[in-house]
Amino acid sequence: MSVPFIILTVVFAAVCLALISAILLQKKRDAGGVGSIAGMGNVAETYWDRNKGRSMEGSLEKWTKVGGVVIAILAIVLCLV
Repeated sequence: MSVPFIILTVVFAAVCLALISAILLQKKRDAGGVGSIAGMGNVAETYWDRNKGRSMEGSLEKWTKVGGVVIAILAIVLCLV
Protein backbone atom coordinates (compact mmCIF):
# COMPACT_ATOMS: atom_id res chain seq x y z
CA MET A 1 0.00 0.00 0.00
CA SER A 2 1.20 3.45 -0.83
CA VAL A 3 1.15 6.45 1.47
CA PRO A 4 -1.37 8.47 -0.66
CA PHE A 5 -3.78 5.52 -0.61
CA ILE A 6 -3.62 5.29 3.19
CA ILE A 7 -4.09 9.04 3.59
CA LEU A 8 -7.06 9.07 1.19
CA THR A 9 -8.61 6.09 3.00
CA VAL A 10 -8.35 7.84 6.37
CA VAL A 11 -9.86 11.05 4.90
CA PHE A 12 -12.62 8.97 3.26
CA ALA A 13 -13.47 7.30 6.60
CA ALA A 14 -13.51 10.66 8.41
CA VAL A 15 -15.83 12.20 5.80
CA CYS A 16 -18.09 9.15 5.99
CA LEU A 17 -18.40 9.47 9.77
CA ALA A 18 -19.07 13.21 9.49
CA LEU A 19 -21.75 12.58 6.86
CA ILE A 20 -23.41 9.90 8.98
CA SER A 21 -23.57 12.25 11.96
CA ALA A 22 -24.90 15.12 9.81
CA ILE A 23 -27.66 12.88 8.46
CA LEU A 24 -28.60 11.58 11.90
CA LEU A 25 -28.80 15.12 13.32
CA GLN A 26 -31.34 16.25 10.72
CA LYS A 27 -35.04 16.44 11.48
CA LYS A 28 -37.37 13.84 10.09
CA ARG A 29 -39.70 15.18 7.41
CA ASP A 30 -43.34 14.53 8.18
CA ALA A 31 -44.96 15.01 4.75
CA GLY A 32 -43.20 12.12 3.04
CA GLY A 33 -44.05 11.01 -0.47
CA VAL A 34 -47.81 11.36 -0.11
CA GLY A 35 -47.59 15.02 0.93
CA SER A 36 -45.47 15.92 -2.07
CA ILE A 37 -47.75 14.04 -4.48
CA ALA A 38 -50.88 15.66 -3.07
CA GLY A 39 -49.28 19.09 -3.24
CA MET A 40 -49.44 19.57 0.50
CA GLY A 41 -45.70 19.35 1.08
CA ASN A 42 -45.13 23.11 1.00
CA VAL A 43 -48.54 24.71 1.53
CA ALA A 44 -47.54 27.86 3.40
CA GLU A 45 -44.18 29.54 3.37
CA THR A 46 -43.45 30.59 6.91
CA TYR A 47 -40.71 32.72 8.39
CA TRP A 48 -38.88 29.55 9.40
CA ASP A 49 -39.00 28.19 5.85
CA ARG A 50 -37.68 31.41 4.32
CA ASN A 51 -34.73 31.62 6.75
CA LYS A 52 -33.96 27.91 6.80
CA GLY A 53 -30.54 28.42 5.20
CA ARG A 54 -29.33 30.35 8.24
CA SER A 55 -30.51 27.76 10.75
CA MET A 56 -28.77 24.62 11.96
CA GLU A 57 -31.12 22.49 9.86
CA GLY A 58 -30.23 24.43 6.73
CA SER A 59 -26.52 24.15 7.37
CA LEU A 60 -26.86 20.41 8.02
CA GLU A 61 -28.60 20.01 4.67
CA LYS A 62 -25.85 21.98 2.95
CA TRP A 63 -23.08 19.96 4.58
CA THR A 64 -24.88 16.70 3.74
CA LYS A 65 -24.84 17.64 0.06
CA VAL A 66 -21.20 18.73 0.21
CA GLY A 67 -20.24 15.55 2.07
CA GLY A 68 -21.99 13.38 -0.50
CA VAL A 69 -20.10 15.03 -3.34
CA VAL A 70 -16.79 14.70 -1.48
CA ILE A 71 -17.44 11.02 -0.78
CA ALA A 72 -18.25 10.38 -4.44
CA ILE A 73 -15.06 12.13 -5.58
CA LEU A 74 -12.91 10.36 -2.99
CA ALA A 75 -14.41 6.98 -3.94
CA ILE A 76 -13.49 7.56 -7.60
CA VAL A 77 -9.98 8.72 -6.67
CA LEU A 78 -9.49 5.70 -4.38
CA CYS A 79 -10.50 3.37 -7.21
CA LEU A 80 -7.98 4.99 -9.52
CA VAL A 81 -5.08 4.97 -7.02
